[in-house]
Amino acid sequence: MIAALILSVSIVALCRFGLYYWRALLAGVAAQPVFEGILEAARVENGRVTGGDFAMLAGLHDLTPDVNLGRGGLGFVRLYYRIVDGIGAVAGRYMPVVAGWSERELAICARYAAVHIDSRRQANLELAASACSY
Repeated sequence: MIAALILSVSIVALCRFGLYYWRALLAGVAAQPVFEGILEAARVENGRVTGGDFAMLAGLHDLTPDVNLGRGGLGFVRLYYRIVDGIGAVAGRYMPVVAGWSERELAICARYAAVHIDSRRQANLELAASACSY
């Protein structure tokens, strides 16, 4: 019985650690600078990305070709965005702190998408430059 309790607590702790680690990676990527042309294409006002810009940025991400096939897409970020948006919609009405947290997390998701688009743009430019140099 005690072994099962220790196993379940260990699994929960490992899952929490994995989630926090993934969230830290997400925030780290989202903190990188983004090319202004991408923000203009997504119609981001004043260069400040908000959670409402995620749909447009995710659509642009789907349109950009990926030359590095080993890199991940926005699958988990889209799922995280939906979960946080749902939490914000339900609990945000009653708890303003949750609404503020939700908006910050949604903005991080949108910023992550913008950085991902920028990295794809840079990879495509490098590929075009290398093709022209031959």
